[in-house]
Amino acid sequence: MNVVTLGVHVLDVHVRAVESIPDSSDGALVEEIKMSAAGTAGGTATILTKLGAEVRSLGAVGTDPLGDTLLGLLGVAGVDTTGLVRRDSAQTSGSVIPVRPNGDRPAWHCIGANGVFTVDDVDFDTVADATHLHLGGPEFLGGEAAARILAHARDHGVVTSVDMLAPGDPEMLTWIEAALPYVDHFLPNDEQLLGLTGAATLEEAGRALLDRGAGCVAVTRGAEGALVIDKDGSVGVPAFAVDVVDTTGCGDAFSAGYLRGLAAGRAPGEAAVLGCAAAALVAQGLGTDHGDFDLAAVERFVLDTPRRHAPVESSG
Repeated sequence: MNVVTLGVHVLDVHVRAVESIPDSSDGALVEEIKMSAAGTAGGTATILTKLGAEVRSLGAVGTDPLGDTLLGLLGVAGVDTTGLVRRDSAQTSGSVIPVRPNGDRPAWHCIGANGVFTVDDVDFDTVADATHLHLGGPEFLGGEAAARILAHARDHGVVTSVDMLAPGDPEMLTWIEAALPYVDHFLPNDEQLLGLTGAATLEEAGRALLDRGAGCVAVTRGAEGALVIDKDGSVGVPAFAVDVVDTTGCGDAFSAGYLRGLAAGRAPGEAAVLGCAAAALVAQGLGTDHGDFDLAAVERFVLDTPRRHAPVESSG
């Protein structure tokens, strides 16, 4: 599996466990502070390498120490970072994430260099040489530019997938809609999907995106797992029962596991099982890169770990 992860790359700084922000200039002791490579492209790249994929990232970072750190973390993970351009005009994108005791994680975020990455920075030959293209953050490029990249991939037999970073709303759907006919697998979370379409249910929302050209919608639902919707019907995939430390990066881990499953020849519903398992492994520690696991370990986890509820039968 040869994957290009294109788009949003972020350096996350996690602080655990935070129950409140100290008053005035007061301080507080915490259990752990950690940095990790993240973002809808960078986080997915990190987990894909754990699962045995060959991964090259395309995107933009600053020329600052944050960028040096982000490139270093990606490199240690095994991601090829030679396609990441460096910009003097913007800092590296970063987030500071105070993780609450229950695993919730509000964040402060700086868009930084992700906002100055354009289609002109994309190495189209690298895209064409991949087996899979995962575009994280089409909203930063716009639908027309994202469509150009995805169409080039599809023309060369590359499987395409897309995930978003921004919240969903109808105006956002208008902004990215031109890309949807070139998306084999759209991987939003439940709030994004409902926000994009204004639909009352996830299945209705997923069908609205299929009508606009997407091949399959695999939507994550937090502790409820995932729902996969395609032309043949829908299937609910329950989450695994684990003790959650930090939910940062769980969506990116789902994307990585899902794509790895597809590459192994699994149907989308079965690929989503691997996605939920990868997300559960990441959720048990701090940061997107938590966990020392490979594909075989994820497959054992699927067999050995109980679900939060019974699988939902497919609907036609």
